[in-house]
Amino acid sequence: MCRSIKTLRRPETAATTGELEAAARQYVRKISGYRTPSARNAEAFEAAIDEIAAASSRLLETFGVAVEEGPDRWTPRAATPEHAHEHAAGHVHGG
Repeated sequence: MCRSIKTLRRPETAATTGELEAAARQYVRKISGYRTPSARNAEAFEAAIDEIAAASSRLLETFGVAVEEGPDRWTPRAATPEHAHEHAAGHVHGG
């Protein structure tokens, strides 16, 4: 699993609910160690995502960042062929 958690929101714009959900999903995947939960754990996995997204929304609003309803608009930079290969292989240099 990749060691770095990616930035999922551009600081110069309002955050969207889709971006908060994507960040929460990334965090739950990282902390649980599972990209996709088992059928038995799916409900807890999704509940954790909802709770973390709600907490993230409250945090950003405290910082004065607007949170609006909408999709995840984030488009990461294109990975270099070297990084794409490393990601596909499941490991990253540094960390």
